[in-house]
Amino acid sequence: MNKVTFHQLYKSLPLFALAVLFTCMQSACKKDTTGAAPEITSVRNYAASPADTLVETITTGQWVVLIGHHLKDAVQISFNGVPATVSSVMYSDTSATVLVPAVIPFPSVPAETLNTIRYVTRQGATTYTFSIAAPPPSITTISNENANEGDSVYITGLNLFFIKEFTFAGTAITNYSQSTDGTSIGFVLPKLTQSGPVVIATKSGKATTPYNVNDEKTGVLCNFDDINTHDWGGDISNSSVAYPGNRGNYAVLKYGALGAGDGVWWGGGRSINMKKVQWIPVDSLNVPVDNYAVKFEINVPVPWSATSIYVIKGYSFDYQARYEPWQGTNGAVTPFTTKGWHTVTMPLSLFRTNDGKGTAAADLTTLLGATANGEINIQTKNYSGSPTTSGLQAAIDNIRVVKIK
Repeated sequence: MNKVTFHQLYKSLPLFALAVLFTCMQSACKKDTTGAAPEITSVRNYAASPADTLVETITTGQWVVLIGHHLKDAVQISFNGVPATVSSVMYSDTSATVLVPAVIPFPSVPAETLNTIRYVTRQGATTYTFSIAAPPPSITTISNENANEGDSVYITGLNLFFIKEFTFAGTAITNYSQSTDGTSIGFVLPKLTQSGPVVIATKSGKATTPYNVNDEKTGVLCNFDDINTHDWGGDISNSSVAYPGNRGNYAVLKYGALGAGDGVWWGGGRSINMKKVQWIPVDSLNVPVDNYAVKFEINVPVPWSATSIYVIKGYSFDYQARYEPWQGTNGAVTPFTTKGWHTVTMPLSLFRTNDGKGTAAADLTTLLGATANGEINIQTKNYSGSPTTSGLQAAIDNIRVVKIK
């Protein structure tokens, strides 16, 4: 075998060729990672040490850290085939912190996509097999908590699939429709015999509302019937023609177009004002502000696209919660109607300074006072600097403050 030493090469090669040789040798010493496809090797919990441990199962809405190689600059990350929001991912070449999508339609996920994490960069893609479980169901809203027999009721939430048990105020609901992504259930309300929570049990767990439905007593401050603390403002009616589906008496807000910045809430049909009532028990003042909410049913039969309803305690305007269902993002306006009665939920954390757009109260004592007693008033205003093109026609009933957490 011929043996050629580096010293011999150095002597025999011209300077240019030697430079090329050095370049090639240097490149060969480095591992070429350009164009390498991503690789996932493990998944960690996204938490401060020592809680940032390896996990064996992840679930929807969970922050996780994907560990591996060549993970920087992903163009798509999918869990069970559902893309995550890549723009919010925190990267390094060996890790990616990402939020698992909150909504994964488990019943309709193809078998070959179940329990997979798909990671795509401009250099390639990888599919990592990993356990992704559906968490217990959750209930976000109920369209009408005090509906009548035969009314259509809709429940929104998450993971409302694989249902094993479903009751509404203690009555079993067996005939219902579900959205494919598990975010809503619709049904026609059967005859109810009592008050009680909504309970939905699935293969993954159970959700129970902390408040009752079909309940016109618990936490009720005014229902304009047997609990009637109405003081003034807002005509009282029980017409089932003007507002079908009513349960006895209700109060009406009704007025036409308003001028720019018109806040004359004491005008005809512009407010509903109650006498002093106990908002919450005094011994509950130490719980977090968002544990309680003001609730009421509203019926808006004609399109509502301007002016605001707001709720305050007493006649102090330090904190108020605004209800503007016609208000969309980026100033968009969508005319709003309810097609019957609809439950409004306003957590007490929505009561804010600066006309309802500032900061929330630090605690319930700051918001409600040491006795948590005072008037509850529902009033209206045109906060806009321009006149409105229409007014408001709405009925309100069953004003209450209930625990929601």
